[in-house]
Amino acid sequence: MRLLNSLNLRGWLLVGTAVCGVALAGAVATFGSSARAGAALEERKLPMKFSWVACEPNCRGWISAVGIITADTPKDFEEFSRGRQLGGATVVLDSSGGSVNDAITLGRRFRNLGLLTTVGVSLRGGKSARPAVTPEAYCESMCVFLLLAGKKRYVPEAAHVRVHQIWMGDRANDAKAASYSAQDLMIVERDIGRLAKYTFDMGGAGDLLSLALSVPPWEQLHELDAGELKLTNLVTTDLVADVLPHVDISAPAMAELAPRTQARFAAEPEQGQPAKSTKTAEALVPTGSAAAPATAAQK
Repeated sequence: MRLLNSLNLRGWLLVGTAVCGVALAGAVATFGSSARAGAALEERKLPMKFSWVACEPNCRGWISAVGIITADTPKDFEEFSRGRQLGGATVVLDSSGGSVNDAITLGRRFRNLGLLTTVGVSLRGGKSARPAVTPEAYCESMCVFLLLAGKKRYVPEAAHVRVHQIWMGDRANDAKAASYSAQDLMIVERDIGRLAKYTFDMGGAGDLLSLALSVPPWEQLHELDAGELKLTNLVTTDLVADVLPHVDISAPAMAELAPRTQARFAAEPEQGQPAKSTKTAEALVPTGSAAAPATAAQK
Protein backbone atom coordinates (compact mmCIF):
# COMPACT_ATOMS: atom_id res chain seq x y z
CA MET A 1 0.00 0.00 0.00
CA ARG A 2 1.22 3.48 -0.78
CA LEU A 3 0.00 6.72 0.81
CA LEU A 4 -0.96 9.38 -1.72
CA ASN A 5 0.99 12.57 -1.31
CA SER A 6 -1.61 15.31 -1.56
CA LEU A 7 -5.18 15.50 -0.27
CA ASN A 8 -5.56 18.83 -2.09
CA LEU A 9 -4.98 17.15 -5.44
CA ARG A 10 -6.36 13.66 -4.86
CA GLY A 11 -8.29 13.52 -1.60
CA TRP A 12 -11.70 13.92 -3.20
CA LEU A 13 -13.55 11.40 -5.25
CA LEU A 14 -17.07 10.35 -5.95
CA VAL A 15 -18.05 8.07 -3.11
CA GLY A 16 -18.76 4.51 -4.08
CA THR A 17 -15.42 3.16 -5.26
CA ALA A 18 -14.97 -0.41 -4.21
CA VAL A 19 -11.38 -0.09 -2.97
CA CYS A 20 -12.34 -1.25 0.49
CA GLY A 21 -14.15 -4.32 -0.74
CA VAL A 22 -17.64 -2.81 -0.58
CA ALA A 23 -20.09 -5.25 -2.15
CA LEU A 24 -21.54 -4.02 -5.43
CA ALA A 25 -25.30 -3.98 -5.85
CA GLY A 26 -26.67 -6.29 -8.48
CA ALA A 27 -25.03 -9.20 -10.21
CA VAL A 28 -21.56 -9.45 -11.59
CA ALA A 29 -21.83 -11.41 -14.82
CA THR A 30 -20.37 -14.87 -14.63
CA PHE A 31 -18.19 -15.62 -17.61
CA GLY A 32 -18.67 -19.36 -17.60
CA SER A 33 -17.89 -19.76 -13.89
CA SER A 34 -18.21 -18.00 -10.54
CA ALA A 35 -14.42 -17.96 -10.24
CA ARG A 36 -14.14 -15.76 -13.31
CA ALA A 37 -16.78 -13.38 -11.93
CA GLY A 38 -14.80 -13.13 -8.71
CA ALA A 39 -11.65 -12.35 -10.66
CA ALA A 40 -13.44 -9.53 -12.48
CA LEU A 41 -14.57 -8.06 -9.17
CA GLU A 42 -11.04 -8.22 -7.77
CA GLU A 43 -9.67 -6.44 -10.84
CA ARG A 44 -12.20 -3.67 -10.35
CA LYS A 45 -10.80 -3.08 -6.83
CA LEU A 46 -7.23 -2.59 -8.05
CA PRO A 47 -5.61 0.44 -9.70
CA MET A 48 -6.74 0.87 -13.29
CA LYS A 49 -4.98 -1.34 -15.82
CA PHE A 50 -4.94 -0.74 -19.56
CA SER A 51 -4.53 -3.49 -22.12
CA TRP A 52 -5.04 -3.84 -25.85
CA VAL A 53 -7.51 -6.46 -27.08
CA ALA A 54 -6.60 -7.45 -30.62
CA CYS A 55 -9.17 -8.97 -32.94
CA GLU A 56 -7.55 -8.71 -36.36
CA PRO A 57 -8.29 -9.31 -39.16
CA ASN A 58 -11.99 -8.73 -38.47
CA CYS A 59 -11.70 -5.55 -36.44
CA ARG A 60 -9.16 -3.08 -35.20
CA GLY A 61 -9.27 -4.03 -31.52
CA TRP A 62 -9.93 -1.91 -28.47
CA ILE A 63 -8.57 -0.70 -25.11
CA SER A 64 -9.66 -2.50 -21.96
CA ALA A 65 -9.62 -0.19 -18.91
CA VAL A 66 -10.37 -1.99 -15.65
CA GLY A 67 -9.97 -0.73 -12.09
CA ILE A 68 -9.79 2.40 -9.98
CA ILE A 69 -8.45 5.76 -11.14
CA THR A 70 -5.47 6.71 -8.96
CA ALA A 71 -2.72 9.31 -9.02
CA ASP A 72 -0.69 6.98 -11.25
CA THR A 73 -3.42 6.28 -13.80
CA PRO A 74 -2.75 9.17 -16.22
CA LYS A 75 0.95 8.25 -16.26
CA ASP A 76 0.12 4.57 -16.71
CA PHE A 77 -2.04 5.43 -19.70
CA GLU A 78 0.76 7.44 -21.26
CA GLU A 79 3.09 4.48 -20.86
CA PHE A 80 0.47 2.15 -22.35
CA SER A 81 -0.15 4.46 -25.32
CA ARG A 82 3.54 4.93 -26.15
CA GLY A 83 4.24 3.47 -29.59
CA ARG A 84 0.56 2.70 -30.26
CA GLN A 85 -1.70 4.40 -32.79
CA LEU A 86 -4.69 4.94 -30.50
CA GLY A 87 -6.42 7.83 -32.24
CA GLY A 88 -10.12 7.02 -32.62
CA ALA A 89 -9.88 3.73 -30.71
CA THR A 90 -12.56 2.53 -28.29
CA VAL A 91 -12.09 2.26 -24.52
CA VAL A 92 -14.16 -0.44 -22.78
CA LEU A 93 -14.60 0.64 -19.14
CA ASP A 94 -15.21 -1.46 -16.03
CA SER A 95 -14.40 0.73 -13.03
CA SER A 96 -15.55 1.73 -9.56
CA GLY A 97 -14.32 5.30 -9.96
CA GLY A 98 -11.48 7.01 -8.12
CA SER A 99 -9.73 10.36 -7.94
CA VAL A 100 -11.60 13.37 -9.31
CA ASN A 101 -8.62 15.37 -10.54
CA ASP A 102 -6.79 12.40 -12.02
CA ALA A 103 -9.96 11.26 -13.79
CA ILE A 104 -10.33 14.74 -15.28
CA THR A 105 -6.73 14.62 -16.52
CA LEU A 106 -7.26 11.20 -18.06
CA GLY A 107 -10.60 12.17 -19.57
CA ARG A 108 -9.09 15.16 -21.33
CA ARG A 109 -6.39 12.90 -22.75
CA PHE A 110 -9.08 10.53 -24.03
CA ARG A 111 -10.84 13.40 -25.80
CA ASN A 112 -7.61 14.74 -27.30
CA LEU A 113 -7.05 11.32 -28.86
CA GLY A 114 -10.63 11.20 -30.16
CA LEU A 115 -11.32 7.97 -28.27
CA LEU A 116 -14.76 6.33 -28.16
CA THR A 117 -16.11 4.90 -24.91
CA THR A 118 -18.43 2.15 -23.72
CA VAL A 119 -19.00 -0.03 -20.64
CA GLY A 120 -18.21 -3.73 -20.55
CA VAL A 121 -15.78 -6.49 -19.68
CA SER A 122 -13.43 -7.65 -22.41
CA LEU A 123 -13.30 -11.37 -23.13
CA ARG A 124 -10.13 -12.26 -24.98
CA GLY A 125 -11.39 -15.58 -26.28
CA GLY A 126 -9.14 -18.54 -27.02
CA LYS A 127 -7.68 -20.38 -29.95
CA SER A 128 -11.07 -20.89 -31.55
CA ALA A 129 -13.04 -17.99 -30.04
CA ARG A 130 -13.09 -14.38 -31.11
CA PRO A 131 -12.61 -11.60 -28.55
CA ALA A 132 -15.90 -10.19 -27.31
CA VAL A 133 -17.35 -7.77 -24.77
CA THR A 134 -19.85 -8.77 -22.12
CA PRO A 135 -22.14 -5.85 -21.17
CA GLU A 136 -22.71 -6.87 -17.55
CA ALA A 137 -20.19 -4.39 -16.12
CA TYR A 138 -19.99 -1.36 -13.83
CA CYS A 139 -19.02 2.25 -14.45
CA GLU A 140 -19.34 4.11 -11.16
CA SER A 141 -18.40 7.46 -9.67
CA MET A 142 -15.60 9.11 -11.67
CA CYS A 143 -15.72 6.34 -14.26
CA VAL A 144 -18.93 7.99 -15.42
CA PHE A 145 -16.95 11.12 -16.26
CA LEU A 146 -14.36 9.03 -18.13
CA LEU A 147 -17.25 7.59 -20.12
CA LEU A 148 -18.26 11.17 -20.91
CA ALA A 149 -14.82 11.81 -22.44
CA GLY A 150 -15.60 9.60 -25.43
CA LYS A 151 -16.20 11.33 -28.74
CA LYS A 152 -18.95 8.74 -29.22
CA ARG A 153 -20.50 6.96 -26.22
CA TYR A 154 -22.53 3.77 -26.03
CA VAL A 155 -23.93 2.09 -22.89
CA PRO A 156 -25.40 -1.42 -23.23
CA GLU A 157 -28.68 -2.11 -21.49
CA ALA A 158 -27.13 -4.61 -19.06
CA ALA A 159 -24.41 -2.21 -17.87
CA HIS A 160 -24.63 -0.37 -14.53
CA VAL A 161 -23.76 3.34 -14.64
CA ARG A 162 -23.95 4.81 -11.12
CA VAL A 163 -23.22 8.20 -9.57
CA HIS A 164 -22.60 9.69 -6.13
CA GLN A 165 -21.42 12.90 -4.48
CA ILE A 166 -17.86 14.08 -4.13
CA TRP A 167 -16.68 13.53 -0.56
CA MET A 168 -13.47 13.18 1.40
CA GLY A 169 -12.19 9.65 0.93
CA ASP A 170 -10.99 9.29 4.52
CA ARG A 171 -14.32 10.49 5.97
CA ALA A 172 -16.84 8.75 3.74
CA ASN A 173 -17.28 5.84 6.15
CA ASP A 174 -19.24 7.94 8.62
CA ALA A 175 -19.71 11.20 6.75
CA LYS A 176 -22.32 12.62 9.13
CA ALA A 177 -20.17 12.18 12.21
CA ALA A 178 -16.91 13.44 10.68
CA SER A 179 -15.51 16.92 11.26
CA TYR A 180 -14.79 19.35 8.42
CA SER A 181 -12.78 22.55 8.32
CA ALA A 182 -13.25 25.65 6.21
CA GLN A 183 -10.24 24.46 4.19
CA ASP A 184 -12.03 21.17 3.49
CA LEU A 185 -15.08 23.01 2.19
CA MET A 186 -12.91 25.24 0.02
CA ILE A 187 -11.25 22.21 -1.57
CA VAL A 188 -14.46 20.36 -2.34
CA GLU A 189 -16.09 23.47 -3.82
CA ARG A 190 -13.00 24.08 -5.95
CA ASP A 191 -13.07 20.53 -7.26
CA ILE A 192 -16.81 20.66 -7.96
CA GLY A 193 -16.02 23.71 -10.08
CA ARG A 194 -13.31 21.80 -11.93
CA LEU A 195 -15.68 18.89 -12.48
CA ALA A 196 -18.41 21.22 -13.75
CA LYS A 197 -16.09 22.83 -16.29
CA TYR A 198 -14.88 19.43 -17.44
CA THR A 199 -18.47 18.15 -17.79
CA PHE A 200 -19.47 21.03 -20.05
CA ASP A 201 -16.20 20.87 -22.02
CA MET A 202 -16.94 17.20 -22.75
CA GLY A 203 -20.47 17.99 -23.92
CA GLY A 204 -22.23 16.66 -20.82
CA ALA A 205 -25.40 18.18 -19.43
CA GLY A 206 -25.83 19.93 -16.11
CA ASP A 207 -28.29 17.17 -15.23
CA LEU A 208 -25.34 14.81 -14.75
CA LEU A 209 -23.82 17.04 -12.08
CA SER A 210 -27.22 17.59 -10.50
CA LEU A 211 -27.88 13.86 -10.27
CA ALA A 212 -24.43 13.03 -8.90
CA LEU A 213 -24.32 15.86 -6.38
CA SER A 214 -27.78 15.02 -5.02
CA VAL A 215 -26.67 11.61 -3.68
CA PRO A 216 -24.93 11.86 -0.26
CA PRO A 217 -22.43 9.21 0.86
CA TRP A 218 -24.85 7.64 3.33
CA GLU A 219 -27.15 6.64 0.45
CA GLN A 220 -26.47 3.93 -2.10
CA LEU A 221 -25.19 5.02 -5.48
CA HIS A 222 -27.86 6.11 -7.93
CA GLU A 223 -28.01 4.01 -11.10
CA LEU A 224 -28.91 5.98 -14.19
CA ASP A 225 -31.78 4.56 -16.20
CA ALA A 226 -32.02 4.76 -19.99
CA GLY A 227 -33.82 8.10 -19.87
CA GLU A 228 -31.23 9.64 -17.57
CA LEU A 229 -28.36 8.37 -19.70
CA LYS A 230 -29.78 10.38 -22.58
CA LEU A 231 -30.82 13.35 -20.42
CA THR A 232 -27.27 13.73 -19.15
CA ASN A 233 -25.84 13.24 -22.67
CA LEU A 234 -23.76 10.28 -21.50
CA VAL A 235 -25.10 8.27 -24.45
CA THR A 236 -24.61 9.61 -27.96
CA THR A 237 -25.53 6.48 -29.91
CA ASP A 238 -27.81 3.47 -29.50
CA LEU A 239 -25.74 1.40 -31.92
CA VAL A 240 -22.90 -0.68 -30.55
CA ALA A 241 -21.43 -0.79 -34.07
CA ASP A 242 -20.68 2.93 -33.74
CA VAL A 243 -18.06 2.18 -31.08
CA LEU A 244 -17.21 -1.51 -31.63
CA PRO A 245 -17.79 -2.41 -35.28
CA HIS A 246 -17.65 -6.10 -36.18
CA VAL A 247 -17.36 -7.18 -32.53
CA ASP A 248 -19.74 -9.58 -30.81
CA ILE A 249 -21.41 -8.17 -27.72
CA SER A 250 -22.10 -11.29 -25.70
CA ALA A 251 -25.25 -11.56 -23.61
CA PRO A 252 -24.76 -11.75 -19.85
CA ALA A 253 -24.46 -15.30 -18.60
CA MET A 254 -27.10 -14.68 -15.97
CA ALA A 255 -29.94 -12.23 -15.51
CA GLU A 256 -29.57 -9.23 -13.25
CA LEU A 257 -30.30 -10.13 -9.66
CA ALA A 258 -31.15 -6.59 -8.60
CA PRO A 259 -33.79 -4.39 -10.26
CA ARG A 260 -32.83 -1.11 -11.84
CA THR A 261 -33.31 1.91 -9.62
CA GLN A 262 -36.09 4.41 -10.23
CA ALA A 263 -35.19 7.62 -12.02
CA ARG A 264 -34.09 9.98 -9.25
CA PHE A 265 -35.85 13.02 -10.71
CA ALA A 266 -39.04 11.08 -11.37
CA ALA A 267 -39.59 9.46 -7.99
CA GLU A 268 -37.82 9.48 -4.64
CA PRO A 269 -36.92 6.13 -3.03
CA GLU A 270 -39.30 4.74 -0.47
CA GLN A 271 -38.78 6.00 3.05
CA GLY A 272 -37.52 3.63 5.69
CA GLN A 273 -35.42 1.54 3.30
CA PRO A 274 -31.93 0.85 4.68
CA ALA A 275 -29.13 2.58 2.78
CA LYS A 276 -26.38 0.48 1.29
CA SER A 277 -23.05 1.05 2.99
CA THR A 278 -20.51 2.74 0.75
CA LYS A 279 -17.03 4.04 1.37
CA THR A 280 -13.88 5.04 -0.45
CA ALA A 281 -10.19 4.79 0.18
CA GLU A 282 -8.53 7.49 -1.88
CA ALA A 283 -5.77 7.82 0.71
CA LEU A 284 -4.51 4.31 0.03
CA VAL A 285 -3.77 2.57 -3.24
CA PRO A 286 -4.07 -1.23 -3.06
CA THR A 287 -1.21 -3.21 -4.54
CA GLY A 288 -2.54 -6.72 -3.92
CA SER A 289 -5.78 -8.56 -4.39
CA ALA A 290 -7.21 -7.41 -1.06
CA ALA A 291 -8.12 -3.88 -0.13
CA ALA A 292 -7.53 -2.20 3.20
CA PRO A 293 -9.46 0.48 5.08
CA ALA A 294 -8.56 4.07 4.26
CA THR A 295 -6.14 6.12 6.30
CA ALA A 296 -6.39 9.90 6.30
CA ALA A 297 -3.95 11.47 3.88
CA GLN A 298 -1.60 14.13 5.17
CA LYS A 299 -1.99 17.63 3.78
